[in-house]
Amino acid sequence: MLFASTQPGQFRFDFARRPAAAAGSWLRREEAIMGTAISVELWSDDPRAGEAAIDAVMAEMHRIDAAMSPHKPTSELSRINAEAAHRAVPLSNEMAGLVERAMYFSHLSGGAFDITYASVGALYDYRAGIAPDDAALAQARAAVGWRHLVLDPRARTLRFGREGMRIDLGGFAKGHAVDRACALLQRRGIRHAMVAAGGDSRVLGNRNGRPWTVAIRDPRRADGVVAVLPLEETSISTSGDYERFFERDGVRHHHIVDPATGRSPRSVHSVTVLAADGLTTEALSKCVFVLGVDRGLALVESVPGADAVVVDAQGQLHRTAGLLDGQALRA
Repeated sequence: MLFASTQPGQFRFDFARRPAAAAGSWLRREEAIMGTAISVELWSDDPRAGEAAIDAVMAEMHRIDAAMSPHKPTSELSRINAEAAHRAVPLSNEMAGLVERAMYFSHLSGGAFDITYASVGALYDYRAGIAPDDAALAQARAAVGWRHLVLDPRARTLRFGREGMRIDLGGFAKGHAVDRACALLQRRGIRHAMVAAGGDSRVLGNRNGRPWTVAIRDPRRADGVVAVLPLEETSISTSGDYERFFERDGVRHHHIVDPATGRSPRSVHSVTVLAADGLTTEALSKCVFVLGVDRGLALVESVPGADAVVVDAQGQLHRTAGLLDGQALRA
């Protein structure tokens, strides 16, 4: 309140103008799509526009699921698996780009990432607790090998070089979906948001002027946390041996499969990767899981802008040098 004199003995009361209340609000929604929980949280100056943006994200998630699900017989992925052993199958631009990126990560990781693992992956049933015997596994492994994918980028076709080959994009499809969703939000003018698909998240801007925070869960205690990461304009993916698994004779069979052996890697319990985009973080998290701590962290450090946190089989925490210097990490 400001006081200003007018005539002697009189005062005028000038009330200082209060800043207008901030318009807009935080909006959040969660749905079950792509076999996981899809969540969106965002700030919108216009709540109706914000809800429409969330609608668009969920529609995009359904579209990607319809195209890339190995469980939907009408999906593009199912059509490829049904026909590519017999002829060169035409691909959508999106699918061709994803197969090309998959082959890049296969080359980068020395085959630790391989979408043709699906030939052995299909032999596991984690709900029923079924794992293949040695004979079935050996037969399926003969069809695994990313170098036998015959991709023609100019014609946009894919052919399998081996009978019995299959591909599965589960190694990075959710990360790709999160990337697409965030690009969609940005086109609609959304500057602050988090989109998550299971263990894959991407954040835009900040939350109420502070970084978003993402916790890395303890892989052996569902209510435990091993680290908390403050994030802005970053993608993060966590892969763990606790997500889909069963145990038999003291051995944990989980959903991440080493393409070279057809079995679940056992040297680490969880891998978290940070990078600029979700496709990269999800793919690298699978690579590190297969390669193990030393080779895996070396791989991540060879990728500009990428960092990782690994919990090994003894429960020890490992991280790349970039997190020591530029990223707060606390238990």
